[in-house]
Amino acid sequence: IEVTKAAESPTGDVEITHSSDEGAVSIIVTPFKEIIVNINSTTATGRTTSRFMKLNIALVYDERAEGAERVEERRLFLRDSFQDYLRQLSERDLQGSLGLITVKQELLRRARTITESDAPQEMLVSDLIVQ
Repeated sequence: IEVTKAAESPTGDVEITHSSDEGAVSIIVTPFKEIIVNINSTTATGRTTSRFMKLNIALVYDERAEGAERVEERRLFLRDSFQDYLRQLSERDLQGSLGLITVKQELLRRARTITESDAPQEMLVSDLIVQ
């Protein structure tokens, strides 16, 4: 795979175009504003408490896929859906690499559902902090 172009737009989106034997592929990496939500946690004594989770994510999508234009059109709905899901999590849900993989898969599933498209390819997590 040869990257032929990588450009950043004023909105922060990064477009990457590359060519291979199978043809040209163009993907967009679009970051979301930082998401901060409350999640539940259980103390050592069994008491339920509330903690903050801070998450910085970006959505990778194929701009040539059918329905890709809906990614930007439905950006606010995507963020809202992500927040709804993240608020349901507990600290235990986020433990280990399996927890991170599960969160990424669920966010990607929601992105595909809301855009009614297979254009979303991947969720990138740059920060996930529980405090």
